[in-house]
Amino acid sequence: MRALALFLAALLALPLAAQDSLPPAPYAYQQLEDPAQEAKAMALMHTLRCLKCQSQSIADSDAPMAGDMRHQVRTRIAAGEDPEAIRQWLVDRYGDYVSYEPRMTASAWPLFAIPLLLLLVAGAILWKRIGRRPEGGSGEVYDEADV
Repeated sequence: MRALALFLAALLALPLAAQDSLPPAPYAYQQLEDPAQEAKAMALMHTLRCLKCQSQSIADSDAPMAGDMRHQVRTRIAAGEDPEAIRQWLVDRYGDYVSYEPRMTASAWPLFAIPLLLLLVAGAILWKRIGRRPEGGSGEVYDEADV
């Protein structure tokens, strides 16, 4: 029974192992021949997030997925596609998270507005608590000896 379980586990792991053994896409680590096109590609790649690493741009990541995304960017730049059109294609494919330059959308505006609103509320509370001087009193100053 144990041998059967090991066999099934190995059989299910084969597709995962096959993905790592694939060669990288041609433009994953190879620059474009035209320096102007390569500069456009690099500028765009530094603004796109690696979905596997999540803290690196696709230009800096060594993850296979980042290599595939670099290949897509370079191939499309070489074909004459606009960098913003490529960004939009990647956002449509992977979601807004792929871009380090978030767009202001109906679902994203609360992420920008709520911190500002919380700061305003905290400021108002502080203003009420410590911002006002106590009213009333005679305005006289007392010594410690008088108390």
